[in-house]
Amino acid sequence: MIQNEQLADSALTPMATAAALPDFDRDVYCILGLPFDRVSLAEASRKMRTASTTQQRCFLSTPNLNFAIACMSDAAFRNSVIQSDLSIADGMPLIWIARAIGLPVRERVAGSSVFQTLRERQEKTDSAAVDGPMKVYFFGGPPGVAEAASLKLNAIPSAMRCVGFDSPGFGSIEEMSDAATIARINASDADFLVVALGAKKGQAWIQYNLARLRAPLVSHLGAVVNFVAGTVSRAPVWAQKTGLEWLWRIKEEPKLWRRYWDDGVALLQLMVTRVIPCVLASRRQAPPASDFTPAGIIGRHQDGAYVLAFPAALGEANSAPLRVALRTAALAAEPLILDCSKTHFIDSAALASLMLLYGDSVAKGRSLKFTQVSPVLRRQFYLHCADYLLESR
Repeated sequence: MIQNEQLADSALTPMATAAALPDFDRDVYCILGLPFDRVSLAEASRKMRTASTTQQRCFLSTPNLNFAIACMSDAAFRNSVIQSDLSIADGMPLIWIARAIGLPVRERVAGSSVFQTLRERQEKTDSAAVDGPMKVYFFGGPPGVAEAASLKLNAIPSAMRCVGFDSPGFGSIEEMSDAATIARINASDADFLVVALGAKKGQAWIQYNLARLRAPLVSHLGAVVNFVAGTVSRAPVWAQKTGLEWLWRIKEEPKLWRRYWDDGVALLQLMVTRVIPCVLASRRQAPPASDFTPAGIIGRHQDGAYVLAFPAALGEANSAPLRVALRTAALAAEPLILDCSKTHFIDSAALASLMLLYGDSVAKGRSLKFTQVSPVLRRQFYLHCADYLLESR
């Protein structure tokens, strides 16, 4: 199995479960150019708890509309989502878009809801009682907020206990990643490291330090620290479910109005240029079943590269062989060439799976190139906001 050089260095990987390959069996779908797992709140929380008890690394990303829009112009930010272990749709506009296209991602799963579900979990089994409460470490937030969150979390009996906090201020990623800081986090023996540095900076900090961190669960959940500390109150459930949470957030934090205005303008542009055309295209007649032939997915070593040739159509109908083929391609040491000479159709599920291979190639510094992409197929990548995949080399 091919190992990322950084992850292969045992001195930099205190966590033995750092994976060399992404999980190609994830049930993921592309929405606005990002992969999203089809999970409910209960399923996401269960995955997180299982990862904690088994000490299996789970880097959780929680993209909302603001995330998705920012990712379109920031490749590093986008890659942090693609390379995460679990990506949940934390925004009703994303769910509305998924429903319109016909994707089975139908439930908004907010990162703060996952945190609250884990916090309120009732310990009913013997094994859970032995495991004890989940140990949490807060990293970031405004001055004094992480400490306040720690005190409030521990003041009320729950399935969580705070074992440390740190407010690193406003330095660079490197300044916030000194050996003493990482050692302090690791010494806390935390199960869940909650980062609150602002979305872009928080995701970047996690990726910069992930190989050195021992906590099995790591996620940027900026609002959670404020919610737990009580400095900001969370929107009522009705506002969360109707997509009006942004109004509540502006009431609580007036400075956010500009962000929501800019996101709204960007969303309108995306609706006209990408989403509505994508919805119309998705309602046209699907390719015949014969176009999704599993036998058409062929991998071979050729002229110093690993070439993966695709059939006429890629989608949920041949997702199982596609996942196997992508896993095999990820194991290859050579540069990757994805031959699309016969392909005229690709759906959201296939695009999301290809994103996992793309993220793996970026992490390993390996070349990945799509070849012989027809204008029809190129437009499908564009409508799903995944045309950046075609620019990879």
